[in-house]
Amino acid sequence: MFRQLRSSASKMVRSKPQPLQNSKVLIFGAGNFGSCLASHLGDSQHDVFMWAREQSLVNYFNEHHRNLFYLKDHIFPSNITAVGPELPSKEFLNQMDVLLFAIPTQFLRANLSILHPQLDVDNLPLMIFVNKGIEIGTHALTLEIIADTCGADIAKAATFISGPSFAKEIVERQPTSVSVASFTEEEADKASALFHQPHFRCYTGGDPIGIELSGALKNVYAIASGMSDGLGYKNNTRHSVIITRGLAEMTCIGTAYGASPLTFLGLSGVGDLFLTCSSSNSRNYTVGYRLGQGESLDGIMNTLGSVAEGVSTTKGVKKIIDELGINAPIANSVYDVLYNGKDTQNAVRELMALPPSKELELPPTAGGPARQLLRKLGL
Repeated sequence: MFRQLRSSASKMVRSKPQPLQNSKVLIFGAGNFGSCLASHLGDSQHDVFMWAREQSLVNYFNEHHRNLFYLKDHIFPSNITAVGPELPSKEFLNQMDVLLFAIPTQFLRANLSILHPQLDVDNLPLMIFVNKGIEIGTHALTLEIIADTCGADIAKAATFISGPSFAKEIVERQPTSVSVASFTEEEADKASALFHQPHFRCYTGGDPIGIELSGALKNVYAIASGMSDGLGYKNNTRHSVIITRGLAEMTCIGTAYGASPLTFLGLSGVGDLFLTCSSSNSRNYTVGYRLGQGESLDGIMNTLGSVAEGVSTTKGVKKIIDELGINAPIANSVYDVLYNGKDTQNAVRELMALPPSKELELPPTAGGPARQLLRKLGL
């Protein structure tokens, strides 16, 4: 399916040519990940503008080159300017070479609906999306949200970046690798060239649906991993029951949806899954850990201090696996703990009491949701 899409890329909209250096980049979102990417691109000698919805953050950042709420100890490069809280004007947008979206998935539709009339499809900036989640209610992927709000042409030109990449380690210039995917190979190559540095490697691919699904699904399993650790279980439980079986569930869900199973063996799949399930730096792992310790979900969310996409994503995942008829007991257990009040200890007991089953079994039919999305994109 995706090989044929690549061969038809000549019919697709392309973004404006990128300068060899000093690209003008506008990042929507000044949270952990938006801020760390702003730092990375600013350090790479690009001119970076970072939109924030809080006037206090904008003022503080421009005066001190520090983020008032996130990565507080980091001093940002001087070529980054905070803008907002109003969304930028049409004139400002059209001066940009790159628009990068790092806002939570649940707020993406509203912001794109406002921005779309300001975009010139004949002078389109490179469109990059780094959010990881599934929209509540519609259970739409970001690709479908883009199509609904900005049209199929812009959706086909969109590029997605995902992979094992904690914000704190990116600003410390720790070696990091990510996946970059688009239906249009040229767009993925542009995004890769923009980000690629000796400490930040990019690997391109042509399965944006798989990249999106793996980036969203791994957050659900990170919550499960945190719950396991919070309950006091050790490495056998995390690495065999949660991570390995979680990867099997992710691959089964993704294949039934229409993604390539190979995508889940890459950086955005197993790479991000291992990282997110194994570190207290992960917000989703932290939510699960605190649930395992006996805290309430409301109490956790009120004190977490940042967005854990896996909590809202679990609702969308539940709807998808029910509609596809997929056997995903770990994902179902996370949903029951988050939204049906199931005790975490009971959830683990029930998982372990399930009857024996085949270790690996891909669904007999695959691709229904992906085919519907591709039709919406005119592919």
